[in-house]
Amino acid sequence: MTVNLTTLPNGFRIVTEHMPGLQSASIGIWVTAGGRHERPEQNGIAHFLEHMAFKGTRTRSALQIAEAIEDVGGYINAYTSREVTAYYARVLEADTSLALDVIGDILMNPVFDPREIETERGVILQEIGQALDTPDDVIFDWLQEKAYPDQPIGRTILGEAENVNRFTAEDLAGFVREHYGPDQMILSAAGAVDHDALVKQAEALFGGLAPRDADGVDPARFAGGESRNEKKLEQAHFALAFESPGYRDEDFYTAQVYSIALGGGMSSRLFQEVREKRGLCYTIFAQTGAYADTGMTTIYAGTSAGELRDLAHITVDEMKRAASDMSPEEVARARAQMKAGLLMGLESPSSRAERLARLMQIWGEVPPIESTVEKIDNVTTGDVRSFAMRMAGQAPAAMALYGPVADAPSLDDLQARRVA
Repeated sequence: MTVNLTTLPNGFRIVTEHMPGLQSASIGIWVTAGGRHERPEQNGIAHFLEHMAFKGTRTRSALQIAEAIEDVGGYINAYTSREVTAYYARVLEADTSLALDVIGDILMNPVFDPREIETERGVILQEIGQALDTPDDVIFDWLQEKAYPDQPIGRTILGEAENVNRFTAEDLAGFVREHYGPDQMILSAAGAVDHDALVKQAEALFGGLAPRDADGVDPARFAGGESRNEKKLEQAHFALAFESPGYRDEDFYTAQVYSIALGGGMSSRLFQEVREKRGLCYTIFAQTGAYADTGMTTIYAGTSAGELRDLAHITVDEMKRAASDMSPEEVARARAQMKAGLLMGLESPSSRAERLARLMQIWGEVPPIESTVEKIDNVTTGDVRSFAMRMAGQAPAAMALYGPVADAPSLDDLQARRVA
């Protein structure tokens, strides 16, 4: 499988990977415009815009957009993250041109009908309400806010209801003008795709866009802090976060291996010690996420009010222990899990198209998969222990608690235990 890359004169990039033997393709456009690119009064507008993408264009109604893809058995969707917004479709080989035409239409010709805006405003407010009613969802927004206070990267992607209630068509159009330039877009496709045909179509659809200067984002500052929200729930929800490397940092792969060994599966330290041996919870895990210039290693667990203090203390103790006795076998197992997850994911054209787009946004190129595997394999036990020591005693921390948490230890308590 070969990766092909073409950049149009205006900066619009097309990256594809043909996957022999497939009869379908995944195709989409990834835009470097997410929650992190919003001003405070715009918080939530990137997500609102994503919703409005499917509500009609100058050539298709909302129903016609859906029918165009579903008439050929395809699937179309979008998502917003803190650093990107993606619009993508999965179709059969013969329908890739149609899929790109529809995606191009919703990006180039939105109408932002006021009636549709009001309808979708209600949908998003319901989505915000649903998130607030989902403890193991909203707790991560509160954790993010404490980790990065008063910064775009720390704000919720859905936005505050107050903002959502006042967005207008002009607000949406203004965000597009600011952030949807050709050099902020990447057309990525994988599966049964013809690179030259997609380049020709992309030139017709996007070649006329004028380049624009994109505003940069403020550097992230991990400050940390505690969010404690008491509510009568069946479970107490507990989340810890520690500042970790961004995806361009040389320790990025070490951070990933560490979090897998600590809490990434049934054989991990936290799962074995907290759930299997002590029965303190049903769910506990650790994971590491990364952004352009920062990252977060996060630990989450749900437990009863009476078990929360012990669970929190044991979690910190396990982090400290990992710094001294993380074994080569554990590191090898975590590396194997990471490689398997990566390689298995690449059997899906959707996962492969997303990977192509993200690598282009990060590096401006697509490194061979072999180089990624090599970087994972090069993570040593010593690397993981050193990183674990940093997490256990030095990295800035944030904590979020939700539910019957009156007796939970404070972040200051846990910080003291970290350095004891």
